[in-house]
Amino acid sequence: MILCRVLGNVVATVKHPGLNSRAVFAVQPVETDGSDNGESFLAVDNAQSGPGDVVLVLREGNGIRQILGDPKSPVRCLIVGVVDTVTTSEPIAKKKAAR
Repeated sequence: MILCRVLGNVVATVKHPGLNSRAVFAVQPVETDGSDNGESFLAVDNAQSGPGDVVLVLREGNGIRQILGDPKSPVRCLIVGVVDTVTTSEPIAKKKAAR
C-alpha cells in the first residue's frame, strides 16, 4: 500500500463493465510529510474518498480482487482507506548517520 492524495475525479463516457458504479480518481503518491513522491496515476475508489483526501492505495491485483469479490476484476489500483493523521518517528537512515 502507498500513501496518496486524491487530485480529482476522472470522467469516462465509456468504461469497462467492472468499473460501473465506481468512482475513478487521479491520485498523487506522497511522502509522510505530504510532499509529492512520484508520478500520479488512476485509482478506483472503495473508501468514499474525495478530492484533497489523503488515502491508502493498494496496487496489487490479487488483493484487490479479493476485496472486490471479483476474480476477473480489471482494477489494479484501489483506494482502500482515508487517512486521518500520519505520525512518524525520525527515519532510520538519519539515526544511523548521527551515530
